[in-house]
Amino acid sequence: MRRLLLPLSLPALTLAAACSGAPPEPAQPLPSPRAHDGRPPAAAASPAEAGAAAPAAPEAGAPAAQAGTAGGETAAAEEQACPADMKLVEGEYCSEVEHSCLRSWYDKSNKKTICEEFAPAPARCTGDKTKKRYCIDTYEWPNKKGERPEVMNRFHQAQVKCAAVGKRLCTESEWTLACEGPEMKPFPYGYSRDATKCNGDHLWDDPDMKKVAKRDPGELARLWKGVPSGSQPECISDYGVADLPANTDEVVASETSGGWRGKFDSVHTGGPWYKGVRNQCRPKIYTHDEGFYYYFLSFRCCAEPDGKATEPRTPRQVQEGWDMARVERMAQFTVEEMRGKLELKQQGKCECRPTDILCKTMCGTLLGPGAVDATPGGGAPAAPAGGEKKR
Repeated sequence: MRRLLLPLSLPALTLAAACSGAPPEPAQPLPSPRAHDGRPPAAAASPAEAGAAAPAAPEAGAPAAQAGTAGGETAAAEEQACPADMKLVEGEYCSEVEHSCLRSWYDKSNKKTICEEFAPAPARCTGDKTKKRYCIDTYEWPNKKGERPEVMNRFHQAQVKCAAVGKRLCTESEWTLACEGPEMKPFPYGYSRDATKCNGDHLWDDPDMKKVAKRDPGELARLWKGVPSGSQPECISDYGVADLPANTDEVVASETSGGWRGKFDSVHTGGPWYKGVRNQCRPKIYTHDEGFYYYFLSFRCCAEPDGKATEPRTPRQVQEGWDMARVERMAQFTVEEMRGKLELKQQGKCECRPTDILCKTMCGTLLGPGAVDATPGGGAPAAPAGGEKKR
């Protein structure tokens, strides 16, 4: 039996798939195909344009949390504290947690030990505890049950999208607490890894990086191995938050300072849909900058509870004196422009020229029409509609 000390940051530098030596994330940010943007880049833009979008308006008739709020909070109190499309998380976050691993295997291509089963006993907090109370989107952006999580956003674009609906990016500890629940479980559903509950274990499929960098819709569709938000009834945490680990990876705001883990404001959490990667609540990736975007990288938003004003800037941006105008320059669109796109999206009128990547990023239409939703657990997807050939 192995005892694992699980801090917020595990030293996983690069993801990789089980059947290939090639990592499913590039080691460096993707190049910027600026010729396809449809407008000149902003002066302060980061090295890459970016990804998908869609409205995060409250979902009508959204279901109540499966487990409700931990710590004795009632469903009525939760509804009063947070908007209908969010869940209240109230509890203590532990900076370091100890679990005992009972069964594991080593993924050679990823150079990572994957624990398949932890001892089904309460974890031991060996770090500092911090009380937290906040609202978090039930699903990944656009936070609507039945819709696909949107991918290919840069960090600042995700941030502006959250700001456009009065929210902010979640921090790394907020995401972790919402995933592991008050019992600090390694998976939202328990102690034994199950890729059929939270979509994972798909084999590496050799992305064409030049096409991904150009947001080629056909290549993005070929690579899609995700499932729609809310389609995994057992991938729900004790706080009622859905689809946290696996399926699509998520970007959150850093709370780490100093050292290599504190270099960027952008942190990746949850792990993607591949086999042999970090499909748990705690492990994080700290090696991609804010210009990074990818075909399995999504995000969700957080907000202050009880009707309090939400600061759209990240903790680091506040500390460094950023204003939202600087964030908007990095994103290459403003909060107001994003609100306009969300209104058009709701009306079914968010249309873009095929070469206008920035418009498609804002409208959330980068993923090609040939994308087919996967079968959780690495099963082969259904045949594409219209007789399209799978590659």
